[in-house]
Amino acid sequence: MPLPVQVFNFQGSVEPMQIDADPQDDTQNAPDSYIVENPTLDLEQYAASYTGLMRIERLQFIADHCPQLRVESLKMALTFVQRTFNVDTYEEIHRKLTEATRDVQGVPDTVPDGGVLPPLDSAWAESTRKKALLKLEKLDTDLKNYKGNSIKESIRRGHDDLGDHYLDCGDLSNALKCYSRARDYCTSAKHVINMCLNVIKVSVYLQNWSHVLSYVNKAESTPEIAEQRGERDSQNQAVLTKLKDILGKAHGMGTDFQE
Repeated sequence: MPLPVQVFNFQGSVEPMQIDADPQDDTQNAPDSYIVENPTLDLEQYAASYTGLMRIERLQFIADHCPQLRVESLKMALTFVQRTFNVDTYEEIHRKLTEATRDVQGVPDTVPDGGVLPPLDSAWAESTRKKALLKLEKLDTDLKNYKGNSIKESIRRGHDDLGDHYLDCGDLSNALKCYSRARDYCTSAKHVINMCLNVIKVSVYLQNWSHVLSYVNKAESTPEIAEQRGERDSQNQAVLTKLKDILGKAHGMGTDFQE
Protein backbone atom coordinates (compact mmCIF):
# COMPACT_ATOMS: atom_id res chain seq x y z
CA MET A 1 0.00 0.00 0.00
CA PRO A 2 1.23 3.53 -0.57
CA LEU A 3 2.50 4.64 2.82
CA PRO A 4 2.59 8.18 4.14
CA VAL A 5 5.97 9.80 4.43
CA GLN A 6 7.93 9.41 7.66
CA VAL A 7 6.94 12.49 9.57
CA PHE A 8 9.57 14.21 11.62
CA ASN A 9 10.24 13.91 15.35
CA PHE A 10 10.58 17.23 17.16
CA GLN A 11 12.35 17.98 20.46
CA GLY A 12 11.89 20.83 22.15
CA SER A 13 15.32 37.47 16.06
CA VAL A 14 12.87 36.07 13.47
CA GLU A 15 10.36 37.87 11.33
CA PRO A 16 6.75 38.07 12.54
CA MET A 17 4.55 35.25 11.35
CA GLN A 18 1.24 35.84 9.61
CA ILE A 19 -1.00 33.98 12.03
CA ASP A 20 -4.19 35.90 11.33
CA ALA A 21 -4.54 34.32 7.91
CA ASP A 22 -6.11 30.92 7.52
CA PRO A 23 -3.26 28.57 8.49
CA GLN A 24 -4.41 26.09 5.87
CA ASP A 25 -4.54 28.50 2.93
CA ASP A 26 -1.97 26.49 0.98
CA THR A 27 -2.91 23.03 2.20
CA GLN A 28 -3.91 20.22 -0.07
CA ASN A 29 -7.50 19.48 -0.84
CA ALA A 30 -9.14 16.30 0.42
CA PRO A 31 -6.89 13.28 -0.09
CA ASP A 32 -7.36 11.13 -3.17
CA SER A 33 -10.22 8.68 -2.75
CA TYR A 34 -8.21 5.53 -3.43
CA ILE A 35 -8.71 2.20 -1.67
CA VAL A 36 -5.97 -0.25 -0.66
CA GLU A 37 -6.89 -3.93 -0.81
CA ASN A 38 -5.03 -6.90 0.72
CA PRO A 39 -2.63 -4.85 2.88
CA THR A 40 0.54 -6.42 4.26
CA LEU A 41 1.20 -3.63 6.75
CA ASP A 42 2.00 -4.51 10.37
CA LEU A 43 -0.30 -1.90 11.87
CA GLU A 44 1.04 -2.10 15.41
CA GLN A 45 4.64 -1.73 14.28
CA TYR A 46 3.70 1.09 11.93
CA ALA A 47 1.84 3.01 14.66
CA ALA A 48 4.80 2.60 17.02
CA SER A 49 6.97 4.62 14.63
CA TYR A 50 4.90 7.73 15.37
CA THR A 51 4.02 9.63 18.53
CA GLY A 52 1.37 12.07 19.68
CA LEU A 53 -1.08 13.61 17.27
CA MET A 54 0.74 12.28 14.21
CA ARG A 55 0.21 8.68 15.34
CA ILE A 56 -3.53 9.32 15.65
CA GLU A 57 -3.69 11.03 12.26
CA ARG A 58 -1.77 8.24 10.52
CA LEU A 59 -4.11 5.62 11.94
CA GLN A 60 -7.11 7.61 10.73
CA PHE A 61 -5.46 7.93 7.32
CA ILE A 62 -5.17 4.14 7.09
CA ALA A 63 -8.78 3.76 8.22
CA ASP A 64 -9.89 6.09 5.42
CA HIS A 65 -8.07 4.16 2.69
CA CYS A 66 -7.85 0.54 3.80
CA PRO A 67 -11.21 -1.12 4.57
CA GLN A 68 -9.60 -4.32 5.89
CA LEU A 69 -7.67 -2.39 8.54
CA ARG A 70 -10.33 0.24 9.22
CA VAL A 71 -11.79 -1.17 12.44
CA GLU A 72 -8.42 -2.17 13.87
CA SER A 73 -6.77 1.17 13.11
CA LEU A 74 -9.69 3.17 14.54
CA LYS A 75 -9.63 1.11 17.74
CA MET A 76 -5.93 1.79 18.10
CA ALA A 77 -6.48 5.50 17.44
CA LEU A 78 -9.27 5.56 20.02
CA THR A 79 -6.94 4.11 22.65
CA PHE A 80 -4.14 6.56 21.87
CA VAL A 81 -6.35 9.65 21.78
CA GLN A 82 -7.55 8.93 25.32
CA ARG A 83 -4.01 9.67 26.48
CA THR A 84 -4.54 13.28 25.43
CA PHE A 85 -7.00 16.10 26.12
CA ASN A 86 -8.34 15.88 22.57
CA VAL A 87 -11.98 15.06 23.32
CA ASP A 88 -13.34 16.25 19.96
CA THR A 89 -11.08 13.87 18.08
CA TYR A 90 -11.99 11.06 20.48
CA GLU A 91 -15.68 11.56 19.71
CA GLU A 92 -15.00 11.80 15.97
CA ILE A 93 -12.97 8.57 15.97
CA HIS A 94 -15.66 6.78 17.98
CA ARG A 95 -18.29 7.88 15.47
CA LYS A 96 -16.15 6.56 12.61
CA LEU A 97 -15.56 3.31 14.49
CA THR A 98 -19.29 2.86 15.08
CA GLU A 99 -19.96 3.29 11.36
CA ALA A 100 -17.07 1.02 10.37
CA THR A 101 -18.19 -1.74 12.74
CA ARG A 102 -21.74 -1.52 11.43
CA ASP A 103 -20.48 -1.74 7.84
CA VAL A 104 -18.33 -4.79 8.58
CA GLN A 105 -21.14 -6.56 10.41
CA GLY A 106 -23.29 -6.11 7.33
CA VAL A 107 -20.81 -7.95 5.09
CA PRO A 108 -21.28 -11.77 4.91
CA ASP A 109 -18.35 -13.95 6.04
CA THR A 110 -16.61 -10.95 7.62
CA VAL A 111 -15.88 -10.78 11.33
CA PRO A 112 -15.04 -7.41 12.93
CA ASP A 113 -11.53 -7.40 14.36
CA GLY A 114 -11.38 -7.21 18.14
CA GLY A 115 -14.99 -8.08 18.87
CA VAL A 116 -17.39 -5.65 20.54
CA LEU A 117 -17.44 -1.94 19.80
CA PRO A 118 -16.09 0.02 22.80
CA PRO A 119 -18.86 2.21 24.24
CA LEU A 120 -18.50 5.97 24.06
CA ASP A 121 -16.88 6.98 27.34
CA SER A 122 -18.93 10.08 28.13
CA ALA A 123 -17.60 10.23 31.69
CA TRP A 124 -14.03 10.36 30.40
CA ALA A 125 -14.96 13.04 27.86
CA GLU A 126 -16.61 15.27 30.47
CA SER A 127 -13.82 14.78 32.99
CA THR A 128 -11.12 15.42 30.39
CA ARG A 129 -12.77 18.62 29.18
CA LYS A 130 -12.86 19.91 32.77
CA LYS A 131 -9.23 18.96 33.37
CA ALA A 132 -8.18 20.62 30.12
CA LEU A 133 -9.99 23.83 31.06
CA LEU A 134 -8.45 23.88 34.54
CA LYS A 135 -4.98 23.35 33.11
CA LEU A 136 -5.56 26.07 30.51
CA GLU A 137 -6.64 28.53 33.21
CA LYS A 138 -3.57 27.71 35.30
CA LEU A 139 -1.18 28.09 32.37
CA ASP A 140 -2.83 31.36 31.37
CA THR A 141 -2.55 32.69 34.93
CA ASP A 142 1.09 31.62 35.11
CA LEU A 143 1.83 33.45 31.86
CA LYS A 144 0.18 36.64 33.13
CA ASN A 145 2.30 36.45 36.28
CA TYR A 146 5.45 35.95 34.21
CA LYS A 147 4.59 39.01 32.14
CA GLY A 148 4.04 40.98 35.34
CA ASN A 149 7.53 40.06 36.47
CA SER A 150 8.97 40.87 33.02
CA ILE A 151 11.24 37.82 32.96
CA LYS A 152 11.70 36.98 29.29
CA GLU A 153 12.73 33.35 29.77
CA SER A 154 9.68 32.61 31.94
CA ILE A 155 7.38 34.31 29.43
CA ARG A 156 8.90 32.30 26.58
CA ARG A 157 8.41 29.05 28.46
CA GLY A 158 4.87 30.11 29.36
CA HIS A 159 3.97 30.54 25.69
CA ASP A 160 5.53 27.17 24.91
CA ASP A 161 3.59 25.49 27.73
CA LEU A 162 0.34 26.96 26.42
CA GLY A 163 1.24 25.83 22.91
CA ASP A 164 1.93 22.30 24.17
CA HIS A 165 -1.42 22.23 25.95
CA TYR A 166 -3.39 23.51 22.96
CA LEU A 167 -1.65 20.90 20.81
CA ASP A 168 -2.61 18.16 23.27
CA CYS A 169 -6.20 19.40 23.04
CA GLY A 170 -6.09 19.30 19.24
CA ASP A 171 -6.41 23.10 18.92
CA LEU A 172 -3.78 23.61 16.24
CA SER A 173 -4.54 27.25 15.48
CA ASN A 174 -4.03 28.38 19.07
CA ALA A 175 -0.99 26.13 19.43
CA LEU A 176 0.53 27.84 16.40
CA LYS A 177 -0.20 31.29 17.83
CA CYS A 178 1.34 30.47 21.22
CA TYR A 179 4.48 28.93 19.75
CA SER A 180 4.97 31.87 17.39
CA ARG A 181 4.49 34.43 20.19
CA ALA A 182 7.48 32.94 21.98
CA ARG A 183 9.71 34.51 19.30
CA ASP A 184 9.56 37.93 21.01
CA TYR A 185 11.08 36.45 24.18
CA CYS A 186 13.91 34.40 22.67
CA THR A 187 17.22 35.46 24.21
CA SER A 188 19.51 32.96 22.48
CA ALA A 189 19.90 31.19 19.17
CA LYS A 190 18.85 27.97 20.89
CA HIS A 191 15.53 29.57 21.84
CA VAL A 192 14.99 30.73 18.26
CA ILE A 193 15.66 27.24 16.92
CA ASN A 194 13.24 25.74 19.46
CA MET A 195 10.57 28.26 18.47
CA CYS A 196 11.08 27.45 14.79
CA LEU A 197 10.83 23.70 15.42
CA ASN A 198 7.58 24.19 17.34
CA VAL A 199 6.09 26.25 14.51
CA ILE A 200 7.30 23.68 11.98
CA LYS A 201 5.72 20.87 14.00
CA VAL A 202 2.26 22.43 14.04
CA SER A 203 2.57 23.54 10.42
CA VAL A 204 3.26 19.92 9.44
CA TYR A 205 0.06 18.87 11.22
CA LEU A 206 -1.79 21.63 9.35
CA GLN A 207 -0.07 20.60 6.09
CA ASN A 208 0.93 24.25 5.74
CA TRP A 209 4.09 23.70 3.73
CA SER A 210 4.89 27.37 3.10
CA HIS A 211 5.30 27.86 6.86
CA VAL A 212 7.33 24.67 7.12
CA LEU A 213 9.75 25.84 4.44
CA SER A 214 9.88 29.39 5.79
CA TYR A 215 10.70 28.35 9.34
CA VAL A 216 13.23 25.73 8.30
CA ASN A 217 15.06 28.55 6.53
CA LYS A 218 14.76 30.79 9.59
CA ALA A 219 16.18 28.09 11.85
CA GLU A 220 19.04 27.39 9.43
CA SER A 221 19.93 31.09 9.35
CA THR A 222 20.44 31.40 13.12
CA PRO A 223 24.13 31.91 14.02
CA GLU A 224 24.53 28.66 15.96
CA ILE A 225 23.36 26.64 12.97
CA ALA A 226 24.75 28.76 10.15
CA GLU A 227 28.21 28.89 11.73
CA GLN A 228 28.38 25.40 13.28
CA ARG A 229 31.81 23.77 12.98
CA GLY A 230 33.20 20.31 13.63
CA GLU A 231 32.60 17.84 16.41
CA ARG A 232 32.38 20.45 19.16
CA ASP A 233 29.09 21.51 17.59
CA SER A 234 27.71 17.99 17.24
CA GLN A 235 24.37 19.00 18.81
CA ASN A 236 23.97 21.82 16.31
CA GLN A 237 24.97 19.42 13.53
CA ALA A 238 22.16 17.09 14.60
CA VAL A 239 19.67 19.97 14.44
CA LEU A 240 21.01 20.99 11.04
CA THR A 241 20.65 17.44 9.75
CA LYS A 242 17.06 17.32 11.04
CA LEU A 243 16.25 20.65 9.37
CA LYS A 244 17.67 19.49 6.04
CA ASP A 245 15.62 16.31 6.32
CA ILE A 246 12.47 18.33 7.01
CA LEU A 247 13.26 20.71 4.16
CA GLY A 248 13.68 17.91 1.64
CA LYS A 249 10.50 16.14 2.70
CA ALA A 250 8.47 19.34 2.85
CA HIS A 251 9.36 20.13 -0.76
CA GLY A 252 7.90 16.79 -1.80
CA MET A 253 4.98 16.85 0.59
CA GLY A 254 3.95 20.26 -0.62
CA THR A 255 2.74 18.55 -3.76
CA ASP A 256 1.79 15.11 -2.46
CA PHE A 257 1.38 14.42 1.25
CA GLN A 258 0.30 10.83 0.81
CA GLU A 259 3.22 9.38 -1.12
